[in-house]
Amino acid sequence: MPSVRSVSPAVPPRPRRRLRTRPVLVALVLGGVMCCLLAGWGAYRLWNGAPYPEVDPHVVATRLGAEAERVENDLALPVGPRSPSDRMETGACYYRGLRAFAHIDRARLDVHTFSVERETTGIAEDTARTAQERVRSRLSQQGWKLISQNVSDRGFRYENQDTGDQVHVDWYKYTGTLAFRIYAPCGKVADGYPL
Repeated sequence: MPSVRSVSPAVPPRPRRRLRTRPVLVALVLGGVMCCLLAGWGAYRLWNGAPYPEVDPHVVATRLGAEAERVENDLALPVGPRSPSDRMETGACYYRGLRAFAHIDRARLDVHTFSVERETTGIAEDTARTAQERVRSRLSQQGWKLISQNVSDRGFRYENQDTGDQVHVDWYKYTGTLAFRIYAPCGKVADGYPL
C-alpha cells in the first residue's frame, strides 16, 4: 500500500518585523552633532572668555553725564568744578579667557571703559563730609551698593547693580580737593565708531 504522507496545510510565512532603526539613527546623529557643537562652543568660550556686552557710546555718555549732574547737585559745593564738565574719557579693556595669555598687556581696540570726572579744590573737610553724605544717602536710597570705602583720605564707591556703573567720590585732605568719577565698565563698541 502506498504510504500516505500527511501534508500539512500551507502556513503563510510570518511577516518580518521591520526594526525601527531610522528614528534611533536620527537621534544618534543629532546627539553627535549637538555634542560637537557644545564642545566647539565650550572651546571657543574657554579661549575667548565671557563676551563683553555691546554698548552704544552715545547712550553710555548720556547716562554717565546725567549721573554726574545728579552727583554734582547732591554735593552742592560753594564753587563749581574746575575740570571740564562734558568730557568723557575712555579706558583700555583686555582680552579674556586663555586668549589673554596670548595678548598680555595688549588692549582690545573694540572694547572700552567710559568715565566722566570732575573735581573742585579748596574744599574744607566739614563741607566735603557733609556733601559726601548727601551723595551717599541718595545712592543708597536708589539701591546702589556700597563696594568700597576709604579709597582716599575720605572716599567711597557705589555700584549700580543693573548697569555696573560706579560712582567714586574722594576728598584729599592736603589739597582740599573733592573729586568724583562716574565710571561704566568695559563694553564692546561697534566697528568704526569714532572715539
